[in-house]
Amino acid sequence: MLNNCHFSQLIHQQAAQYGSKTALSYRDYDQNKWIPISWTEFSEKVSAVSRALLALGTSVQENLGIFSQNKPESLMVDFGAYGVRAVTIPFYATSSAAQVQYMVNDAEVRLLFVGEQLQYDTARRVLPVCPTLERMIIFDRKVVKHENDHLSLYFDEFLALADSRYQEEVDKRSAVQKFDELANILYTSGTTGDSKGVMITHEMYHAGLAANDAVLPLSEKDVFLNFLPFTHIFERAWTYLGLAEGAEMAVNLVPQDVLQSMREVHPTCMSAVPRFWEKVYHGVLEKIEKGSFIERRLIKEALEVGKRYSRYKAAGKHVPLSLSLSYRFYEGTVIKLLRKTLGLERANFFPTAGAAVPPVVEEFVHATGINMVVGYGLTESTATVSCDILGMPYTVGSVGRLIEGLELRIGDNEEILLRGKTITPGYYKKESITRHAIDKDGWFHTGDAGYMKNGELFLKERIKDLFKTSNGKYIAPQMIETKLVVDRLFEQAVIIADKRKFVSALIVPNYQLLEEYVHLRGMSFKSREEMCAHPAVYALIETRINTLQQDLANYERIKRFIILPQPFSIENGELTNTLKVKRAVVYQHYAEKIQKLYDDAEKEAVKEIDPNSIHLI
Repeated sequence: MLNNCHFSQLIHQQAAQYGSKTALSYRDYDQNKWIPISWTEFSEKVSAVSRALLALGTSVQENLGIFSQNKPESLMVDFGAYGVRAVTIPFYATSSAAQVQYMVNDAEVRLLFVGEQLQYDTARRVLPVCPTLERMIIFDRKVVKHENDHLSLYFDEFLALADSRYQEEVDKRSAVQKFDELANILYTSGTTGDSKGVMITHEMYHAGLAANDAVLPLSEKDVFLNFLPFTHIFERAWTYLGLAEGAEMAVNLVPQDVLQSMREVHPTCMSAVPRFWEKVYHGVLEKIEKGSFIERRLIKEALEVGKRYSRYKAAGKHVPLSLSLSYRFYEGTVIKLLRKTLGLERANFFPTAGAAVPPVVEEFVHATGINMVVGYGLTESTATVSCDILGMPYTVGSVGRLIEGLELRIGDNEEILLRGKTITPGYYKKESITRHAIDKDGWFHTGDAGYMKNGELFLKERIKDLFKTSNGKYIAPQMIETKLVVDRLFEQAVIIADKRKFVSALIVPNYQLLEEYVHLRGMSFKSREEMCAHPAVYALIETRINTLQQDLANYERIKRFIILPQPFSIENGELTNTLKVKRAVVYQHYAEKIQKLYDDAEKEAVKEIDPNSIHLI
């Protein structure tokens, strides 16, 4: 049952109800096992954080930075801060020194909590240019502090400051908590320009939790696997919902270990982006291909039956008896084994958002009996705007139905406009940008194009991402990119089309599969660059692209492409911390290659002109 009290009291009230039940767990890498933290222990740590913050002079609505990967301590600091009416600002664990400097100075952060050595070292580098930063509190005891660092405390040293005499002040502040006060400032990773601090109030969370609870089957029996960064509103909001329901949070520290964590924790719920499920889909396909003839046939037949079954369920139609019996057989055998292999035999539902979900991937997930809840949301809307609702028909390709408490209308250029209690009051210290985003009638302009059909929301494209070719045709790059990355041969793809005569692409292949392909054909190369430049490799990728884009209009189809020998990365500034492509940066990095591609195409077009077709007047 949802406990929708103020966050200053949530953990303590849950502890009173659930006591020794596990609230959080995390993998201890030294012992190689998961360590449980009870609700009682969680509550005690949160209380200690509140008192320690007062010992360090934390004022009402003071901004506190948390620069860490997912750790139980991050949640302890969050709720400890809420207990003294402070504001927490999570930083992505991979944030650069420049990003940390910007956020610390913009929010005037005095106390910064850091996770491991990387975060500590990064923060130390910017300390001289962050005049408000006074102290760092280090979560990981293994962090080696710099010489002459007298400002930093380890987390246990910080908790030791939690003298009982501060409890009276904690109780005073908690007693006058307000829902309209700030809980967080979440800096957007941004594909262009400086980050903007989205202001999130307690009331926004309060309204969001109530709306999601009304449509999703959560309880204290559920186990959440926290995989996405707590910094991201999607993971943060779902984590808070799980805690408010009394569910257990299994905190995954290292993102690369998520598949192992799934097999160890056996989660019932996990927030994920479509790319995660694409990886699972490709992994299953690869497993099928490597199996025996009988295994391949069984799995393919089971998935086909699962797809047909889920289509009836999606449409809210009665499933024919023969299909129902077939599904029951496979669901109890092949499909059950597949889910068990993934660690998802207890799956309840899995919310998915952040980008378009390829229909073939969505159908695959449903075919395996996993309830993928596709949704749409933004940081500015406290995550969920719409989602699939249990027991109601859904359409593959939609992003579900509008949650309660929100108004939606379609504005100019098919832009989605939102209004309601979960919508941000604006951007921190950026009044002009706020006025541009939220009009005088209170409508927030999302920048996303979409439409409603039969009560469901369908997304088209980011309005600013729509390209216009030199021939006047509009191109939706993300739509084309989504089609490509369904193929496991493609890891990443970036479309080029704006103000160009035709569509082209930058392709990052799955290098392992590509190397297997060339090896089977007896070819060898000194480098990836040499392999990617080979005509046989180009022909292979061209064939796969042409197959995938058959249903596109001619002007939308990729005519030429460049195969890249290295992937786009956060380190190179080409991806945001949420792994979204920074198009402007990518285009700049590959400007010469792109220009050469179009110049070569122009030269070839000139050569192909028949001189006899030219008539001089």
